[in-house]
Amino acid sequence: MSAGTITALVVQTHDHDRVNVFVDGEFALGVHVATLQREGLYKGKVLDEAGWQRLECAESDSKAWESALRLLETRPRSEREIRDRLRQKSYQPEQIEGVVIRLRDLGLIDDQTFAKMWVDNRTANKPKGAQALRQELARKGVDRAIVDATLATIPAADEAAQCAVVAREALRRYADAPDRATFQRRFGGFLQRRGYRFDTIKPILSQLWAEVQPGNDNDD
Repeated sequence: MSAGTITALVVQTHDHDRVNVFVDGEFALGVHVATLQREGLYKGKVLDEAGWQRLECAESDSKAWESALRLLETRPRSEREIRDRLRQKSYQPEQIEGVVIRLRDLGLIDDQTFAKMWVDNRTANKPKGAQALRQELARKGVDRAIVDATLATIPAADEAAQCAVVAREALRRYADAPDRATFQRRFGGFLQRRGYRFDTIKPILSQLWAEVQPGNDNDD
């Protein structure tokens, strides 16, 4: 769009937070109300080429910000998740950096808080062992030092108790194993895929095998 005079500012029908800007009688672009206020737009204002480019940049920055907020509405996000999603939407590196800094300053993203919330959510809804949690947080881009510090707060006894609960819930699927070796291999594989360590799994499997096959310690 070339320079010209703003001839109308019309609130959009389906989004009252956005305004359509008309220049010289023709639709130019839609902007967020915050952009309109920040750029001091009004009917009759003359936009030169530099002013028009500044407006386009301001609106693009606003869209990047709104996009990040929409991501955070669904669930907490790590910093890298925000960066990756904005990059996928083709925002410029400087725009992404500006959004991330603003989110940090407002306390809307914090990888330490994110890591703790992720672990707490998993513990409450879909328990997994420390190894699985470490992999998940790494995929979210959380720094290894933050992951280590977060997982270090989980007592070994708590993880063992959690593993025992998960194992008992799945026991029926493996209770008809023909021998102890098969039981340990199949059931142990399931628990390891849930992120539990072998030294945590081993005594639990021994106890459960003794319950489903009392007096049968043979491997054949």
